[in-house]
Amino acid sequence: MSNTHIEAGWEGRFYENVTVGDVYKHPYGRTVTETDDVWFTNPTMNVNGTFILALAAGMSVMDVSMNATANLGDDDIRHHSQVSHGDTIFAESKVLSKRESESRDHVGMVTTELRAYNQNNDLVLSLERTPVLKRENADVSPDQPPGWPEGVGTQQGDSDD
Repeated sequence: MSNTHIEAGWEGRFYENVTVGDVYKHPYGRTVTETDDVWFTNPTMNVNGTFILALAAGMSVMDVSMNATANLGDDDIRHHSQVSHGDTIFAESKVLSKRESESRDHVGMVTTELRAYNQNNDLVLSLERTPVLKRENADVSPDQPPGWPEGVGTQQGDSDD
């Protein structure tokens, strides 16, 4: 028996809103068109699975990484089935782990498994993503945002002269 919990999609999860084991079914599928194939293949001279990776990752932003400050990487990328124009792609993410940052108290790391399926429920892509999500109540200063050393860039009181 599985303890998977499917969570409704929403915009802009913060670190505190993520629970390990939750699955987010990302809204909106996308049909791959012949034009998509041509536009992506012409400049690269290659029919490339990176297009499907970008498509699926883009679908996940609303639920998973809209409040991300960085992406630590995409790992274990697997293309399971061919995608052709006319296929409609859907994506979901499962939260695998989360941990607070030891060096930055305003963020936490969340690792998800992103899975993309076609209209026939064939798994076409899977990968692990690790975005760095802002904490919901992080006190971020506009004068000195996280990671900026004091005195770098425009300062309060600077003139435009």
